[in-house]
Amino acid sequence: MVRVKMAAAAAASIRERQTVALKRMLNFNVPHVKNNTGEPVWKVLIFDRFGQDIISPLLSVKELRDMGITLHLLLHSDRDPIPDVPAVYFVMPTEENIDRMCQDLRNQLYESYYLNFISAISRSKLEDIANAALAASAVTQVAKVFDQYLNFITLEDDMFVLCNQNKELVSYRAINRPDITDTEMETIMDTIVDSLFCFFVTLGAVPIIRCSRGTAAEMVAVKLDKKLRENLRDARNSLFTGDTLGAGQFSFQRPLLVLVDRNIDLATPLHHTWTYQALVHDVLDFHLNRVNLEESSGVENSPAGARPKRKNKKSYDLTAVDKFWQKHKGSPFPEVAESVQQELESYRAQEDEVKRLKSIMGLEGEDEGAISMLSDNTAKLTSAVSSLPELLEKKRLIDLHTNVATAVLEHIKTRKLDVYFEYEEKIMSKTTLDKSLLDMISDPYAGTPEDKMRLFLIYYISAQQAPSEADLEQYKKALTEAGCNLTPLQYIKQWKAFAKMASAPTSYGNTATKPMGLLSRVMNTGSQFVMEGVKNLVLKQQNLPVTRILDSLMEMKSNPETDDYRYFDPKMLRGSDSSVPRNKNPFQEAIVFVVGGGNYIEYQNLIDYIKGKQGKHVLYGCSELFNASQFIKQLSLLGQK
Repeated sequence: MVRVKMAAAAAASIRERQTVALKRMLNFNVPHVKNNTGEPVWKVLIFDRFGQDIISPLLSVKELRDMGITLHLLLHSDRDPIPDVPAVYFVMPTEENIDRMCQDLRNQLYESYYLNFISAISRSKLEDIANAALAASAVTQVAKVFDQYLNFITLEDDMFVLCNQNKELVSYRAINRPDITDTEMETIMDTIVDSLFCFFVTLGAVPIIRCSRGTAAEMVAVKLDKKLRENLRDARNSLFTGDTLGAGQFSFQRPLLVLVDRNIDLATPLHHTWTYQALVHDVLDFHLNRVNLEESSGVENSPAGARPKRKNKKSYDLTAVDKFWQKHKGSPFPEVAESVQQELESYRAQEDEVKRLKSIMGLEGEDEGAISMLSDNTAKLTSAVSSLPELLEKKRLIDLHTNVATAVLEHIKTRKLDVYFEYEEKIMSKTTLDKSLLDMISDPYAGTPEDKMRLFLIYYISAQQAPSEADLEQYKKALTEAGCNLTPLQYIKQWKAFAKMASAPTSYGNTATKPMGLLSRVMNTGSQFVMEGVKNLVLKQQNLPVTRILDSLMEMKSNPETDDYRYFDPKMLRGSDSSVPRNKNPFQEAIVFVVGGGNYIEYQNLIDYIKGKQGKHVLYGCSELFNASQFIKQLSLLGQK
């Protein structure tokens, strides 16, 4: 059994680290050398859905091909034998996966087998594979068996999520079900801890753990501390010794892991948002960095009575190589629309220049002027032609973001999302409201029933004093008339009663957005984004609860919110139950992990916070990533009697 060690390459981000680990795995677990000019060894990649979800945000099909992967297939699909090619497997060590791998060995599908497990495989399952290999006389063909410890999905340089498949097993609803048994809870916690353990193995660092008391986050902390401690104690087989440590950004100081429970803040996941990435996730079909758009082809030119044309589905990858996305994903939406317009104008100017040069090059006649212009322009045209691929890529990105931003704008305008965003910000920051909540709910032109429900739940969660029964009845009547499903409110009422006993309501800071008037430059008539009537709101940095908690723990500030957080150091010989940190210095690196699900609003808030702190890094992780619509469904299921 071979265990994978991280090369001590100074790979900065978790995205780079996981990519390096995957490339090494695809290279038969030998470090991958970039400038290798020889042909790669051609091979097939066999993965399960978990493996597919880990690889797809990090490696494109082209990158896989460059690594020698000619075919990538799902483990449980019908696969033909390719007897003269090695196969690299990347799967979870589950019962059914192992059975299928044993079947592949019996059927002698490939020349050799490199078995890589996403998470550590148990001794008994390893013996099952060995027995199958023996029975099939294929022992020599099983070249290597590796535990990869890659059981998490990296979506950004500084963001990861535990799983996409079977995420309902570790969802907010699963953890907060009133009828959950102890055994079920243990299973959920073990699943989360296994992924977090893999994350720290890949990071090559042992964290100091802080968590709130009496929550699911505390259960995760206790189990993770135990797992890390046991691994460190076994010096011969420890995954955190030798070349794994001192690599990358965590070389000088250990990182802080802050485990928070979703229940500390239920308003943010329901909040309407105003930044590009969070909006895309809120209103479009966006997951694992891919957005799927329906392009309506309309019925305009079809003859009367013809069926409307089918909608074309288009999908776009929003990844690290997309410079526009990297620059603007955290920007307020009007700014994004303006930037797309500017990019388009600069592209058109470059394109016109190329056309102009082409027409000049077609000059006839022998006069002196034309000849000298020609030699001058030859150089210009040569440089213009050499920049064509770059120009085409620019055009592709402009088209992509024009389509995505137009789809988002459509939602903002039809649902008045700018109005909702501004109103909710005022509620959360306890600012006076210019319109009554009842009017907002009753307005037939503002938002979907779900938008109205989100707004009311935020009001209910943020209120210091719950509304009186009479007021609540009035709100419920208006919500029902607006077509809302009231079951999420049932759950939030119970949650609030329970949270009230536990602690004071969460505060969301006291700064709000300031509208800059509607006449911004985006509204110029030449823009293809008709932003008329959409508020140009500018965001002011205000720390959300998760960011505030991180700030207190990272900077070692005293704060009633975090003073009783438990402290674990897996490297200390004896674990002691205390909330007194031994380390008095502020941390340079931290990982915030939300047990019960996270969202892009919190992620963006953390990134904005850390921008102001020089030399500090923060990573955001969560057990699942949901948008408000998915979260409301979970609350609704919890609220059903």
